[in-house]
Amino acid sequence: MTFKDIFKKSFLEGFSRYDMSPTNIIIVMAISTLFAVYIFMAYRLLTRKTFYSKTFNISLAAVTVITTAVILTIQSSVVISLGMVGALSIVRFRTAVKEPMDLAFMFWAISTGIICGAGLAEIACVLAFVLTIALFVLDRVPVGKAPQILMVSAKGYEAEKDVMALVRKYSAYHTVKSRSLSNGQTDLVIELRTLKLADAKLVQEVAALESVISSSMLRHDGEVTY
Repeated sequence: MTFKDIFKKSFLEGFSRYDMSPTNIIIVMAISTLFAVYIFMAYRLLTRKTFYSKTFNISLAAVTVITTAVILTIQSSVVISLGMVGALSIVRFRTAVKEPMDLAFMFWAISTGIICGAGLAEIACVLAFVLTIALFVLDRVPVGKAPQILMVSAKGYEAEKDVMALVRKYSAYHTVKSRSLSNGQTDLVIELRTLKLADAKLVQEVAALESVISSSMLRHDGEVTY
């Protein structure tokens, strides 16, 4: 037996080791579906409600099951696996991922599908447990106080001095994000991080200024500025 025959035999045996019986395929797809439902529930509970997308969540579950089916198909035949690689290489995804956490869940769904398709459900179970605990704990670790946004409309171009004096008095950090001057009116957008329980006082004192027309304070869950 030549080296070519040995290599060919070992290569083909690598694809034939996996049990491709109908019963085993149904079991693998059922396990993959259970993990898909778990990922669906985890995404719903761990994602911020502001950015939650039901259609994206459904696609996560679908991707898990589809990936499992693809892996099972690839293992059934060398020819099919090569054709699958060629077919998938022309696929282009142009939808931008707006949330980094969405990318993590998408990679989790694809990885789970691959693991289940390879017949290693134990690894998928450990991955789900460890990743859920890690996401739950890290999401609740305080990393800093998110800044607020103070929006002020005032009469006259000199009103900014009085507003900024109050901002410096009640904030530990501040920066002017936007300054608009038109027809004798000043519009300011200030990002700041107020001192403890100073939000209401700052808004009240800014609104009490004679030149101020309106003032409002907004909170957001975006990036924290240090």
